Amino acid sequence: MGIEVYANPTELARTAAIRIGAWLRAEGHRTIGLAGGSTPRLTYQFLRSEDVPWERTHAWLTDERHVPMDHADSNGGMALESLVTHVRAQFHPVEYNDDPTVAADAYEQTLHKMWDDVGGGHGPGLMLLGIGDDGHTASLFPATAALAESNRDYVANWVDDKDTWRLTATPHLLARADPLVFLVAGETKAAVVEEILQGDANNPAAVVSRAADNPIWMLDEAAASRLTE
Repeated sequence: MGIEVYANPTELARTAAIRIGAWLRAEGHRTIGLAGGSTPRLTYQFLRSEDVPWERTHAWLTDERHVPMDHADSNGGMALESLVTHVRAQFHPVEYNDDPTVAADAYEQTLHKMWDDVGGGHGPGLMLLGIGDDGHTASLFPATAALAESNRDYVANWVDDKDTWRLTATPHLLARADPLVFLVAGETKAAVVEEILQGDANNPAAVVSRAADNPIWMLDEAAASRLTE
């Protein structure tokens, strides 16, 4: 596991963009799983200026809200606005369907076809994640069914606390990321970051981080403020 701390959200996002750009320039590395949230949004804005071979890069969503892409809450809409419309990446959005299970099943097939087409034996590739104050990551919320999914890569996940469906990459998929990068900023995340990185937390972000081969945690000083090492 790698833990990196930056002075503020801007420096975190700027450095993350540089690192992502370098990774996407590496031979054979052609896919990026995009996360929602304010820190990823700022990262995407910096990433637009990086020298990336966008024409061979495929971008997809690690999770999506059960809304059309033109809805204000859509992660796909945010990715379009902050990154995709400014570069030549091949973007794979989640196609909305009234039935979230149908939408998730279709997107899982889309992802499998994308990885087959890209080839090269590199697997799912780079994935970006954030975390919530409750320790959720992607749309894997505490005490939701998707956390127990061990075969599927993308599922519809009912979230009682939000009274809504989410569509999300599963732990089975996220654990295969190469690499898996958490982008976390803000003092409100400090307690859960401490629990995950220096405690015995069993929240979704902790479970996913432990399952990954070499997760990278990129934090600003506020999010890292309760770490003792």
